[in-house]
Amino acid sequence: MINEKGNISIQTENIFPIIKKWLYSEKDIFLRELVSNASDAISKLKKLSDIGEAKLPDDYKPRITVSLNKEKGTIAITDNGIGMTDEEVKKYINQIAFSGAKDFIEKYKDKTDDQQIIGHFGLGFYSAFMVSTKVRIDTLSYQEGQSAVAWESEGDTEYTMEGSDKKDFGTTITLFMADDSKEFLDSWKLREILRKYFAFLQYEIYLIDENEKKEEKQEDKKEDQKEKEEKPLNNTSPLWLKNPRECTDEEYKSFYHEVFTDFNDPLFWIHINMDYPFNMKGIIYFPKLKHEFETMEGKIKLFYNQVFVADNIKEVIPEFLMLLKGCLDCPDLPLNVSRSFLQNEGYVDRISSHITKKVADKLQLLFKKDRESYEKYWEDINPFVKYGCIREPKFFEKVKSILIYKTINDKFVTQEEYLEQNKEADKKIYYVNDEKQQAQYIRMFKDNNMDAVILNTMIDSHFISFMEAENRDVKFMRVDADIIDNMKDDESKGDENKNLQEKLEKIIKEATGKDKLKIKVEGLKSESTPAVILLSEESRRFKEMSRSFGGSINTADLFPDEETLVLNSNNTMVKRIADLYEEDNRKEDALTAACHIYDLALLNHRQLEPDAMVKFIERSNSLLMRLL
Repeated sequence: MINEKGNISIQTENIFPIIKKWLYSEKDIFLRELVSNASDAISKLKKLSDIGEAKLPDDYKPRITVSLNKEKGTIAITDNGIGMTDEEVKKYINQIAFSGAKDFIEKYKDKTDDQQIIGHFGLGFYSAFMVSTKVRIDTLSYQEGQSAVAWESEGDTEYTMEGSDKKDFGTTITLFMADDSKEFLDSWKLREILRKYFAFLQYEIYLIDENEKKEEKQEDKKEDQKEKEEKPLNNTSPLWLKNPRECTDEEYKSFYHEVFTDFNDPLFWIHINMDYPFNMKGIIYFPKLKHEFETMEGKIKLFYNQVFVADNIKEVIPEFLMLLKGCLDCPDLPLNVSRSFLQNEGYVDRISSHITKKVADKLQLLFKKDRESYEKYWEDINPFVKYGCIREPKFFEKVKSILIYKTINDKFVTQEEYLEQNKEADKKIYYVNDEKQQAQYIRMFKDNNMDAVILNTMIDSHFISFMEAENRDVKFMRVDADIIDNMKDDESKGDENKNLQEKLEKIIKEATGKDKLKIKVEGLKSESTPAVILLSEESRRFKEMSRSFGGSINTADLFPDEETLVLNSNNTMVKRIADLYEEDNRKEDALTAACHIYDLALLNHRQLEPDAMVKFIERSNSLLMRLL
């Protein structure tokens, strides 16, 4: 019969404060560590059984039970795994990290901020002392002829060991919860934590509230006398473990809804199932992003042998992929004891690169095999793809040939296709960022059989600059930045236009009071358009960039507005203004018409300032009154 007292062999009393304060980043991780250890104990027993070293009962079924007793203030974690002998308890519990405890204390006692201080020391069990005033272990080894052992400690270096009345092999760890950790004695909270970490644990896990059981037994209702069916908290066979060829679309969608509580179906998904050069399984989903991507937060859940580690670990998941949703289970990840922080940077980089490659390969396959679907998804996924190109050079190299653009003619084209179809653009890609505001310019493009692409997401201004840097001979121009040559009439009217420009320049400046306004007369093929405003692409981009930095740069001085009013010499109203100005008693009419044409051009370009809008409305009313 064991009856022993002693000191835990750590050669210093500083270990427990370190454990409590610095070992774990979140307090609820104690439950993850203890249940993970229980799972490990079952895995070891099953392995021994497989190789003939252990004999299991015919009805053996792996099981982990978490029992809550609010009255006693305890939480107990029980497994039917390998168990421990008294010698194993002395070795693995009494000698904390027996392979290097002294070195650990000396090396890391002052490094309070280093999250990798634990490394390989195997201190998972001691997370129990984060939340407990006392911890008790009752354990019985699977080996025949062994006696059950009880071990207790109150969180200092002293312990007691004696015999236990435990009858079944396995281990129970009972935590006597500290006053500052009573929150975990709530069954709802405990259930949420268990589901957070163990929704897909490979062995069934059950939560039992001892107080609720006691109340149920006391009730004397007939319907309660039926034996209640126990249900595990977890799904022991997550979809990522299944062969991708055997998974249906409905299963993928159902799993997505289960994990992410998203009512929308995902667009498509990637099932990762690999054993070499490292073991990784998982499913990455492309959700609907649309234009809200800047406020959108995806969620890539990382698992370690089906135990949840964390969301969006940037060391493993490339940053741009965090707009997606998914689960990745990588048993080969080099985690430290807290199972949260990664080591071996080179290894992790290879995992990250592989995930990036798989996503790019999926997009390429979709583009080549089913372009219609690819185009259908594009409006949802394009912010993610563009962000990925900007952030990850390897990703851009793989997908640059399949980047597509929606055009004003409701078609989708690659950059190469656009330049081929719009040779008149001379290596320029014309784009629209506001289809309503730029409707007049769009009509001009369509009237002249020209196409423009639509770039109207938050990321597009950055993407345009990125693409220009990657393709030095290609320039992006907004549709209101230039008039393409094939939109103009024959140049035979050069002298006529020059004379008209001199007259109209004087009239427009007098009418608007804008002496510095740039005015140009061109013969446009579209006779119905009296005037358009053009804005220099460079000055506009510079101002937009300044605004994105909070307007700290005074762009008014560095880049004044480079707006140009282009008057159409083929438009009847424009020609009439010049003649009207020279007629007796019609000068004011000419000035009114000139001002109105300028405001109409501005309205097709941007919103009028409040004062200008008031004057425009008053002038419109006056013109209507004259007409009536």
